[in-house]
Amino acid sequence: MRRVVITGSGTINPLGHSVPETYEAMREGRCGIGELDIRDVERLSIRIGGQVKGYNPDQRFNRQQQALYDRFTQFTLIAAEEAIAQSGLEFSGHVAAESGVVLGTSGGGLNTQDENYRAVYEEGKNRVHPFIVPKLMNNSAASHVSMNYNLKGPSFTVATACASSNHAMGQAFWLIRSGAATAIVTGGSESMLCFGGVKAWEGLRVMSRDACRPFSANRNGMVQGEGAGIFVFEDFEHAKARGAGILAEVVGFSMTSDAADIVMPSQQGATRAISGALKDARIGAEKVGYINAHGTGTAANDKTECAAVSKVFGHHADEVMISSTKSMHGHLIGGTGAVELLACLMALNDGIIAPTIGYEEPDPECSLDVVPNEAREAQVSHVLSNAFAFGGQNAVLALKTL
Repeated sequence: MRRVVITGSGTINPLGHSVPETYEAMREGRCGIGELDIRDVERLSIRIGGQVKGYNPDQRFNRQQQALYDRFTQFTLIAAEEAIAQSGLEFSGHVAAESGVVLGTSGGGLNTQDENYRAVYEEGKNRVHPFIVPKLMNNSAASHVSMNYNLKGPSFTVATACASSNHAMGQAFWLIRSGAATAIVTGGSESMLCFGGVKAWEGLRVMSRDACRPFSANRNGMVQGEGAGIFVFEDFEHAKARGAGILAEVVGFSMTSDAADIVMPSQQGATRAISGALKDARIGAEKVGYINAHGTGTAANDKTECAAVSKVFGHHADEVMISSTKSMHGHLIGGTGAVELLACLMALNDGIIAPTIGYEEPDPECSLDVVPNEAREAQVSHVLSNAFAFGGQNAVLALKTL
């Protein structure tokens, strides 16, 4: 089996418009969650979110492109440009034929749907733009990345709610490891912060009105965010032969299904996913120094995840650091695992563990080392990234330094 490494990373999210900006915000424990600036916000009960502020699509895309690119696709292309530039890969000849795109999203072109439902049902218009379907389809971002960079290998989109990005990156890992691809542009993106998107989530009654406080006893729900995280996964021998810089090695992946409840998480399902990633990576739990938690800030998720970690790690659970960066950037739903993977790369490369901010009160059911409020300097060689989605679909990635 081939070894798989990460040679490029890119992002735009509530913490920054690039990877360096995001790392700086994570080191500082900066919060990117604030008051929503969207149409009809006064009709919402939930009025906070992790929006990408200071973003003007006119500065990045022309009018013709904007007719084709929903906001989630725009975010994807911006992050992909940064990741591919860092990787130094040129997709031509056999490399283009053996390289592809695997991305995760949950809502896809939800902004486009929201705008056009409003136009048809509220404003009474009888016609919409002819490109609405290709603009809103979930595979739109993957298709545009493949076309922009001449990627002719496997190209598809994964939609598993909050685990979409991790599932996508896991598929990318498997494609390269099996020899089916040389390189895959992977990760995920999401932009659901429109009136319809937030209103739908309000109905679940899992949203906080003031802040995301994972693992804190006074937590009161999740906060939505938006953005994208994109990476270049590459065959190790190919990357080494061309002298590429390597950010980390992807060594394991596991996915499980709770097969239990559509919204309530299962400790057993999470436990099996974490154990499976360790088994696939062929590493013992004692090797892991940091876990980027799913950590949504809901009572059910946080305590279930902590119980699963304790079950898998045993006595080592008290020594491993586990933090939720959703406290800073919000829950990017289908794109969240991709942005959170940046915290794993920062831990491996810079020795900086991103904090769980907003932590105020200890919870006996979440008594692990959650790196409260301030980033921490620590040298780690192995990390995990957890994603546990509605529908009971779980995906865990394992990475290590080379």
